[in-house]
Amino acid sequence: MTIDAPYPIGTPGLPWGAAEVSAWRSRQTRKRSYEADVLSVIGRLRSRFDVVEYGRLQHDAGTYPLFAIRSRDWLDDLPIVLVTGGVHGYETSGVHGALRFVEEHAASYDGRANLLVAPCVSPWAYERVHRWNPDAIDPNRSFRDDSPAPESAALMRLVAPLRDRVLVHIDLHETTDTDETEFRPALAARDGNPYEPGAIPDGFYLVDDSANPQPEFQQAMIAAVAKVTHIAPADENGEIIGSPVVAPGVIEYAFRELGLCAGMTDALYKTTTELYPDSPRATAEQCNAAQVAAVRAGIDFALGHR
Repeated sequence: MTIDAPYPIGTPGLPWGAAEVSAWRSRQTRKRSYEADVLSVIGRLRSRFDVVEYGRLQHDAGTYPLFAIRSRDWLDDLPIVLVTGGVHGYETSGVHGALRFVEEHAASYDGRANLLVAPCVSPWAYERVHRWNPDAIDPNRSFRDDSPAPESAALMRLVAPLRDRVLVHIDLHETTDTDETEFRPALAARDGNPYEPGAIPDGFYLVDDSANPQPEFQQAMIAAVAKVTHIAPADENGEIIGSPVVAPGVIEYAFRELGLCAGMTDALYKTTTELYPDSPRATAEQCNAAQVAAVRAGIDFALGHR
């Protein structure tokens, strides 16, 4: 894939300043409703689960309350499972997969695990189908001390008292065609770098933590998802998105070093799911179901190998 024209904002070779960020933000339009798509579902769950407001984002576009869903019968001696979605707001099945998991399956873990689910970490970006927050910051590179992203900082504050007690953290994502047509070109322009085209893998894959890989945990999820949708193959270089494939459908990243959401706790079992919603071989229903299958398989494996 080649991009012939320069990105429409900024000067090639020069990082963006405040004026360029403002120009970029002015181009983002609301395409869907956080209230209708997410808050309404959370409202239905309040009779069965505890719902915690863990932050409130103030933007020119309005106020966005941030909610997490907790097991109602929280017991301190049970392991904690953290599920996060919508860190990148445009990655739709991460949000709806997290909500579906809670609605259809969370109750089956009563008495076995404490569940904490943050289904839509970046609501402004969810509504605008974008990767960044309003300041052109990627929340999934911002899970670090003194985070520049309020979305990430709010979630870190919520999890901080629990971070050394979390057994498993599953962070739900997608890799889309727009990564190549919009988001990576925008990233290069923002940072004053040349854009280098890449390829989008067709299928589901997982990202393990290179600092503490758990290959059996990852493969349990791959096996479950393979019953729902196809697994992304390695490219001709034996890679997926530029990283070596270490097992079918699995690559590794340095979670904490990169400031990724999946690195925010001391969980033994961590992963980032990735789906390709633009595949002609997958429907939106399959994508949501695949996220749920991954979450269930990951929790079941972790609980069975404590």
